[in-house]
Amino acid sequence: MAQGNIGVTSNNIFPVIKKFLYSDHEIFLRELVSNAVDATQKLKTLSSVGEFKGDMGELKVRISIDKNKKTLTVTDRGIGMTAEEVKKYINEIAFSGAEEFVNKYKDNAAAIIGHFGLGFYSSFMVADRVEIFSQSYKEDTKAVHWSCDGTPEYNMEDTIKADRGTDIVLHIGADFEEYLEDSKIEGLLKKYCRFLPVEIVFGKKKEWKDGKQVETEEDNVVNYVNPAWTRKPQDLKEEDYTEFYHQLYPDQFEEPLFHIHLNVDYPFHLTGILYFPKIKNNLDIRRNKIQLYCNQVFVTDEVENIVPEYLTLLHGVIDSPDIPLNVSRSYLQSDQNVKKISSHITKKVADKLFEIYRDSKDDYINKWLDIKLFIQFGMLSDEKFYERASKFALVKNVNGEYSTLDEYIAKVKEAQTDKDGNIVVLYTQDPDDNYTHIEHAKQKGYDVLLMDGELDVHYISQAEQKFEGEEKDGKKPMLRFARVDSDLIENLIRKNDTQKVELTDEQKEGLRKAFEAQLPKGADEPTAKLNYYVTFEAASADALPVFLVQNEFMRRMREMSQHQQGMSFYGQMPEQYNLVLNTSHPLIQDLIGAMTSEIVLEPKEKEDTDNASNDEKKADDTQTQETIEKTVWTLSGHDDRIAELVDLAFLASGKLKGEALSKFVTRSLELLK
Repeated sequence: MAQGNIGVTSNNIFPVIKKFLYSDHEIFLRELVSNAVDATQKLKTLSSVGEFKGDMGELKVRISIDKNKKTLTVTDRGIGMTAEEVKKYINEIAFSGAEEFVNKYKDNAAAIIGHFGLGFYSSFMVADRVEIFSQSYKEDTKAVHWSCDGTPEYNMEDTIKADRGTDIVLHIGADFEEYLEDSKIEGLLKKYCRFLPVEIVFGKKKEWKDGKQVETEEDNVVNYVNPAWTRKPQDLKEEDYTEFYHQLYPDQFEEPLFHIHLNVDYPFHLTGILYFPKIKNNLDIRRNKIQLYCNQVFVTDEVENIVPEYLTLLHGVIDSPDIPLNVSRSYLQSDQNVKKISSHITKKVADKLFEIYRDSKDDYINKWLDIKLFIQFGMLSDEKFYERASKFALVKNVNGEYSTLDEYIAKVKEAQTDKDGNIVVLYTQDPDDNYTHIEHAKQKGYDVLLMDGELDVHYISQAEQKFEGEEKDGKKPMLRFARVDSDLIENLIRKNDTQKVELTDEQKEGLRKAFEAQLPKGADEPTAKLNYYVTFEAASADALPVFLVQNEFMRRMREMSQHQQGMSFYGQMPEQYNLVLNTSHPLIQDLIGAMTSEIVLEPKEKEDTDNASNDEKKADDTQTQETIEKTVWTLSGHDDRIAELVDLAFLASGKLKGEALSKFVTRSLELLK
């Protein structure tokens, strides 16, 4: 028997491993199984180059539990180790056998997982004692038994082992007996080892018999050794991609919309398959669904640093040995390859979407609503993605017709260019609420977009900023989006100079007071959540007599504040609406004609008399206070007509509800008698 100290630079290495080196206790199983797969893959490589001429036989990795002995064992039939190799690879911590092996057989090596040489020691996170029983594939070598109780001291001796390969036996500590439960171990194997290239066996398959589950003679293989992403795209059919999707997400019943197969050999190694799930209204509901693998070993599903944030809405697998991880394979390390990989994935996603739009336009349009949120999120997040996505990001008008924004602008440009040469895109967020405004726009020959998505308000602001029109007469046109109810149509797309309102200030004041009296109560209070202002426009005579409109800028800022940090102050501001009186309409003209004027006397404001003499001040105090004559216009006796016009404006904007709607109906019936 040999005794010695493990070759480390600190006698306190095991507490470091347990507390700091690995972020999660459960990954010990991943590391041990990965090492077993490495040993198996090495044997395959040696056989392929003629250095191992024996019968490989069964090459499965087996995991077993003995609850009585409180042990968990990982067994492989790989290359095994001699006593010298145990000293080198186990006792000299951080000497990576896998790395040395790959360097020697880099042109022929199969997938070798380990890179750090520390994976074995993760077993001491859950075990009080760890034993190794190993028999090398090399002829005329003795089997070795190595044992360590978590101190730097170990025991090693020759032993007899009937089979080639290695058994790692963990004597599970009292605090970690959950790792002696079958369900726990099978869950971890399916999480971390589901796609390893060597069959992983945990017990026997079970079946229902006589009302209970009983073991069969068939091995319970927990993994898929040849997952779809490791195969060539030309060797896969559509059903293969769908089957793999359900292997990844067995609780996902909806089919994916599209998929992208990644397969890159230079300047980095990257394979994987990304799927587009259905995404409608919640950005966070299905994040962390992309799984990162390193040579088929699961690492993490938190890949925000590897792919842009918006791509985390996708599902699927990314596998790359060139993504630098820390020793525990739990955290991404900064590296230029990561940036290159991220850029490549982004480009592949954009290229695939454009290809689908170009080649299967009808199918793409049918699925647009399911991928719209993802694409807009990407455009808002990534300048390069915006440029690429502009070729396949769609808009839809109220008639259900789809086009790219560039195509749409070309379609409406002639009709919807205002007198200043700017292109105005009209839109609605609710066709029912804005029906009257939409119909008025159509009567003018204009088109209206439906923009009711969660990110539409952000998208249109971005589109306005990005637009570059063709220069004409030394001036570049601007693109402006305007909600169809944000002003009179004549004002939204102004073709001529504004027609002057032919009212005196006194008449405006009389009309304003009469209409303000019929607005919702409390709207004039400083703390009100809704503020209404009466304004005047000389619109066309066939336009509505009274419009309720909301300023485009302020409304848009309020909506954007719901999703964007730093804009919350807009959300705290009261909503403001203008009640626009169309002074060209016959009904408003009738009201103007019905206005009566009277002369009232009001006190005249005194001028500052600080410099006047005491005698003058005294004279002022004794004199009768001077008054001025003022003309006041009133509309007394027309309250019902004005209330009806106000309610019609609210009704046309979809805002007449509850008690106000009930009063409107009652009043309308009275007016019809």
